Amino acid sequence: MPAENSTNASSRPEPAAPEQEVPGERPLFSAGTYELLALLVATIGMLGLCNNLLVLVLYYKFKRLRTPTNLFLVNISLSDLLVSVFGVSLTFMSCLRSRWVWDAAGCVWDGFSSSLFGIVSIMTLTALAYERYIRVVHAKVIDFSWSWRAITYIWLYSLAWTGAPLLGWNRYTLEIHGLGCSVDWKSKDPNDTSFVLLFFLGCLVAPVGIMAYCYGHILHAVRMLRCVEDFQTVQVVKLLRYEKKVAKMCFLMISTFLICWMPYAVVSLLITYGYSNLVTPTVAIIPSFFAKSSTAYNPVIYIFMSRKFRRCLLQLLCFRLMRFQRTMKETPATGSDKPIRPIVMSQKAGDRPKKKVTFSSSSVIFIITSDDTEQIDDSSKHNETKVNVIQVKPL
Repeated sequence: MPAENSTNASSRPEPAAPEQEVPGERPLFSAGTYELLALLVATIGMLGLCNNLLVLVLYYKFKRLRTPTNLFLVNISLSDLLVSVFGVSLTFMSCLRSRWVWDAAGCVWDGFSSSLFGIVSIMTLTALAYERYIRVVHAKVIDFSWSWRAITYIWLYSLAWTGAPLLGWNRYTLEIHGLGCSVDWKSKDPNDTSFVLLFFLGCLVAPVGIMAYCYGHILHAVRMLRCVEDFQTVQVVKLLRYEKKVAKMCFLMISTFLICWMPYAVVSLLITYGYSNLVTPTVAIIPSFFAKSSTAYNPVIYIFMSRKFRRCLLQLLCFRLMRFQRTMKETPATGSDKPIRPIVMSQKAGDRPKKKVTFSSSSVIFIITSDDTEQIDDSSKHNETKVNVIQVKPL
């Protein structure tokens, strides 16, 4: 009998283990939290949609905004607009249902589109920093063909990285919070971990390094230009201020983007390197939504820091008021046709800047150089002193 009882006991099915809490199957947050997240992501999506659509409309309607530099701003707005339409909408529906409601194809699309448009944004900011660098430091003005080529390379580069998981190098899977998809950060397979490492190097470390290099040289050039105090024309001062303001706007855009995306990058690295026990769904959802909010910030920066964008927006909203201001602005000022005179520094040869620094704008080039100097004969002085000449010449 004992043997029979043991046989019966062994033949009985084992009691079912408690069901694991899998993202997408069971709610990971309370109902109130999901409602709050839905409201938050809806707000981010609407702001991103309206703000970026406004930038595209302004660029289309006003010809004076159609510059090679603004073409990069349009590319960023386009990528942010697509994130607001595709990425945010999938997350919003999942928040309303308190779980991921889409199938595997929807998860792949969400991870692919979010990664693609995010990489396009950071690479466009990198190209914008490089454009500022060659314009301010090397006195080279880009044209539309240069901008279009750069944008084409940006999209191809982004597609190469985001298309790799579709071909088997890593994969797109549901994130810990269960409301969005991304690449598989948790996999320990060497094939997957190699992709994650190179992905961070190619899409975060390298772009940030290039931007830091460019803005470091821009800051150096601007500081050297401050040593020139004897400006002889108002036009030069205005152009100098304009170029500095554009550089500040681009720097603020880059800083805002990195602030939004760095927490998400840190959390992803923690998961990749075996610290996933520290990353709870609550810890994961906050950086994810914070990164999505970056889509709404750039248009605000354009409008607040760019006088052209502000005036075009006001003209779009209140045409009659701005028509008078535009007429006043387009009236040629007295003396505006006077040629810009060369600016001469009263520095001796021993006090010259030791590094060549150039500063350019769309109309003039400023050059402070210790290599390509010109000797002038100042008849107003009794002695002949060798000085540097800051050349101001039209492009």
